[in-house]
Amino acid sequence: MAKKNTTIMTAPDIERSLTRMALQMMEDNRGIKKLGLIGIHTGGVFLADRLQKIIKEHEGLELPVGYLDITLYRDDWSLVSQNPIVKKTAIPFSVEEYTLILIDDVLYTGRTIRAALDAIMDLGRPRVIQLAVLINRQCGRELPIQPNYWGLDVHENLTDHVHVILQEKGGRDEVVLESD
Repeated sequence: MAKKNTTIMTAPDIERSLTRMALQMMEDNRGIKKLGLIGIHTGGVFLADRLQKIIKEHEGLELPVGYLDITLYRDDWSLVSQNPIVKKTAIPFSVEEYTLILIDDVLYTGRTIRAALDAIMDLGRPRVIQLAVLINRQCGRELPIQPNYWGLDVHENLTDHVHVILQEKGGRDEVVLESD
């Protein structure tokens, strides 16, 4: 049986969601002097850059942005590949006493976020860590992790897949639900 692909977010939907999330982040963190964005490789990196740009356009504030690779922090990395591809972690500010907003494209089981929290804690002790995701999958959570900010809640079957396609990865902006 062929898989069925359904577009659940278009480019304007993604832009609108990111703008709403950015404005909410600024409202919730008003007056915080040490506020930074951390994108998780790969999709979270592009979303962190976009959120930084939206915040600068609306608030006139350029938040520091960092990028985090969690490959070696994953509890399943040896099952995925014997030769994992490790990307660069680049956080150009100390995380000490910062309020960090961790950014990823999809929250599903929570294991990627758990790995990211471990990686951040190895860099220092932030004041607070918040979570922002474009897609919050409601089915399949394995750890008690919930986002502070999200673009779209998706209620689907465990066998379905969510694909976030971004122009920075050579596509056009859309989110596609692939189901049986």
